[in-house]
This record gives sequence, C-alpha cells and structure tokens, in this order.
Amino acid sequence: MFSYRHAFHAGNHADVLKHVVLVHLLRHLASKDTSFWVIDTHAGAGVYALDGEWATKRSEFADGIGRIWGREHLPEPVADYLAVVRTENADGELRTYPGSPLIALRHLRDGDRLRLFELHGNEGVALAQNVAALGRDATRRTIIDAADGFAGLRKWLPPPPRRALVLIDPSYEDKRDYARTADTLIDALGRFATGCYAIWYPKVQRREPAELVRRLTRLPDLRWLHATLTVRAPSEDGLGLHGSGLFVVNPPWTLKAAMATTLPVLAEVLAQDAGAGWSLDTGGPQ
Repeated sequence: MFSYRHAFHAGNHADVLKHVVLVHLLRHLASKDTSFWVIDTHAGAGVYALDGEWATKRSEFADGIGRIWGREHLPEPVADYLAVVRTENADGELRTYPGSPLIALRHLRDGDRLRLFELHGNEGVALAQNVAALGRDATRRTIIDAADGFAGLRKWLPPPPRRALVLIDPSYEDKRDYARTADTLIDALGRFATGCYAIWYPKVQRREPAELVRRLTRLPDLRWLHATLTVRAPSEDGLGLHGSGLFVVNPPWTLKAAMATTLPVLAEVLAQDAGAGWSLDTGGPQ
C-alpha cells in the first residue's frame, strides 16, 4: 500500500522483536567463512530519524527501543541488537533507528551481498540515499529494485553462494499480503529449499494472521521456529497492534535457546499491561 510509511512505527516493539532475531541470524551466517546473501522483500527507507516529523507523530519507539536503550545485563541476543543501534547513535543519544537493510549491511563481509526491494517511490529514494551515505563498499554490495518484492524475489533464487537469509515483512495494510506471504514462501522453497526465511507478521484482531501461521505450520517437511511477543491485551475496539510474530524457516540450531532466554525479558521490559506475554514453538524435522 503506497500510504504506508514505516517511519511512523520505527523502533517500536515489533521492530525490536524482528531485529533481535535478524541480528542473531546474521551473526550466525557471518560466523562461517562461506559468503551469503540477504534479500529483503519490503526494505523501507533503511534508516529513520526518531526525532523527525514521521516518528514523532506517534513516538512508538518510546515503548520499543526507548525502553531498552539505557539498560544493562540484557540477554546476549538483545545486547547484540542494542550494540547495532548504538553504532548509529555514537554520542549516546537515541536519535536514529536502523532498519533491516542497514542492520544487514553492518554484518556483511567482502563477499556477501544485499538485495533489496522497495516499491514505494519516496521510500525507495530515501533507501538509495541512505545506502549511498554508507560509502562505496555498501553500494557495491547492494542492489535496490523499485519493484514488488513478492514477485521479484524469485529472480534472486537460488543465490550463487547457496547461503541466504530472506526477510519477508510486508506492512499487511492490504489483507491480501497474508496469502501472498505464504504463496511467496512456497514458491521460494521450490527454488531454494535450504535458505533461511524470516517472516514477520503483526498480531492484530483479524483472522488472517492466525490463518497465515496455520498455513505455514502445515507445510510438509518444513523445519521452523515460531516466536511471538505480545505487549498488551487486545483493545476493546479491536484496533491497534498488540504484538507481533516471527516465523523462521530453516532456523539455525542456536536460535531456539537464544529466544528462550530473550522473549521473557522482552515481554517484561516492553509490557504495556497485564496482557503481555510471549510464545516459542518449533516444528518439522529436527
């Protein structure tokens, strides 16, 4: 949907969950010598000014990264994520939030590559500018497509190094995105069955998120991990985001233990009322 701007939501509780998992996946991939690709189907602008016009309209980051920013003694996955955010705020003041493309670039090595899709015109322009601002190495490793990531993903699969992380995280403003997400994953697995796929979705009072999860968990011979974080009870009017989930296909063996220590802490720190909680499930061949 062309009306969507992620800057409204940058750094909120959903970003915290998504990016904690993303950093862990990237660090795992980078721990081996073989090169890898990162493909992001809905990249956004890449970097967000938390003191800018868009972010301050709702200040959702205050109940997300803002609650973690000054904390110590955090689980290792949260500390690793926080270190990336602190790199973008060297003076110690939380003003800038890195989106998934920038987080990925901070983990890439010489032979690794980043492929980004962003259909929104203004977001795409900002994304190109933000990648260019990181210098020649970042632009050399990155290709940005002003195209639909659902349809465009297939052209990059399988990637030449046969190692890749694919992030699928549309806005879901269009309820058809739920079905398109599942269809895209099924098509991608047919092209690149051994890839790691991270699918983010919102927890809202609609039937589509639950149907998406049911559909994914029923795919045959699929190894997966499903993590959710809820920060508040659903509102009486049925509006708003009360949590989010990550469904990871072909997760690294380290992810389950990492999330088992991380999710309880995030649920406690980010809780907005007594309805906060978390869940962690796995399935398929182990």
